[in-house]
Amino acid sequence: MKIDKQKIENSFSKLGEDTKGHIDWIIFIPVVGLLLFSLVFVYSASAPISAEKFEDVGTLFSKHLVRVFLGLITLIVFSKIDYHIYEKLARPIFFVSIAMLVGVLIFGETINGAKRWLEIGPINFQPVEFAKFAMVIYFAYLLTQKQKVIKTFADGFFPFIIWTAIICLLIALQPNFSNLVLIFIIAMTMLFIGNANLLYLIPTVGVGGIFAVLYAVSAQYRIDRIVSFFNLGDISPSVTGYQSQQALIALGNGGVFGLGPGQGRQNHLFLPESYGDFIFSIIGEEYGFVGLVIIFIAFGVIFLRSMLVAKKAPDNFGYFLAIGIVITFALYLVVNAAVNTGLVPTTGVPLPFISYGGTAILIYSAVAGILLNISAQANIYPLETNKK
Repeated sequence: MKIDKQKIENSFSKLGEDTKGHIDWIIFIPVVGLLLFSLVFVYSASAPISAEKFEDVGTLFSKHLVRVFLGLITLIVFSKIDYHIYEKLARPIFFVSIAMLVGVLIFGETINGAKRWLEIGPINFQPVEFAKFAMVIYFAYLLTQKQKVIKTFADGFFPFIIWTAIICLLIALQPNFSNLVLIFIIAMTMLFIGNANLLYLIPTVGVGGIFAVLYAVSAQYRIDRIVSFFNLGDISPSVTGYQSQQALIALGNGGVFGLGPGQGRQNHLFLPESYGDFIFSIIGEEYGFVGLVIIFIAFGVIFLRSMLVAKKAPDNFGYFLAIGIVITFALYLVVNAAVNTGLVPTTGVPLPFISYGGTAILIYSAVAGILLNISAQANIYPLETNKK
């Protein structure tokens, strides 16, 4: 596809023009609220570990504070960029994400037997966080372009499967089982919503599930996680189910109303990743079931409003892009909650907008900004008097 430079320049020239005064507060406020409250959550969850590692309770919090500040700026900036620019840049964005996934396999640092982090100068990030949304953008573009042939195999369905397979293979080589499965689910869900032929889609999902099972049992540590998931009796730190046990203890300690801010116990070196993938449990311990319900309400508002944004989007690309974004948000929230409550085996999936981590905070903020821009052009503001 030839990139139309003039159209791209026109998109940037319209920054703030088409969307002037159009802030979807129903999405904006919950997103900003989650980012700001993550400061409180991360400080409480990370202070004991930060004191142990750095002899300063605020070291990890300070890094998170900077990332949240940058995330808020990113959210606002991306909300002012006409989302149609991503339709023009979908292919290059996707190919850059593939290059990053290849780069992390070649140049990435090996941590705990996996290559997931790519370091470019002072920047250290996980390419998979960028890749999953790059795929959402590219698939939204392809679905828009291929609606007339989407029911066919060669021209409609096959290209999606090839690109999904390439992304999943590169992620499998890291290895990163959780993101591999989740990205496959996102791809298949977008194809389903995009009216792909079920005669091709259902067998593909079945074959993907078989490969996922074979991949899961291809490494001893993944087998250990599955075994420990069904038998969490041994609480020894050497057992893979240790994190799940400690997370459940934290949730049990919190009860309905929680122990109170800063009064958590499991973050005192009992629960690894208490400020990252398992921050959900620390929130439950300190703010109780009520606190977690409020978190889910905030996400629920984002999801419901995003579905309306998708429905009212001015074109197919906006519709598919908004749907892909909200699917990703929802899936990662549900899986993180399921891991913390012991409903699925332990896996590394951050809680969107809340877990400590630079890459995820910035990427999620940028994508939320894109969602806000789609909303700004979707004409769903009932209080406006001058409607298009």
